[in-house]
Amino acid sequence: MTPEELKQKAEDTLGRIEKFYGFVPLVNQVLSNDPKVFLPFVELNKEAFFSKGALSVKVRELTAISAATALGAEHCLPIHIDMAKKHGASREEVLESMMIGSLMCMTRAQSFAFRAWKKAFEEE
Repeated sequence: MTPEELKQKAEDTLGRIEKFYGFVPLVNQVLSNDPKVFLPFVELNKEAFFSKGALSVKVRELTAISAATALGAEHCLPIHIDMAKKHGASREEVLESMMIGSLMCMTRAQSFAFRAWKKAFEEE
């Protein structure tokens, strides 16, 4: 593909993203400046969230909510919550996914902190 064709494909893809979500997420806005990076990124996202696989789209979105909660991805959370709701997730399922992500974040912090604590006090 020529650079012009890549640029046009990136613009068309941005248009589809905006139609799908009602806006273009910032990550997509920035990455679209380099179509060689942006277009594979979009394909990876499509495969991860919407391809036929073992997990339903709802479960994938709930997983994304859990991960976004653990990572503190505050701008991703609203998008994945909306998508999970569109795919049938209940209020309780979304909250439970957030609680699992929160717990994983907490235990990750405890894991490295408690190892440092143990090492510091083993010699006493």
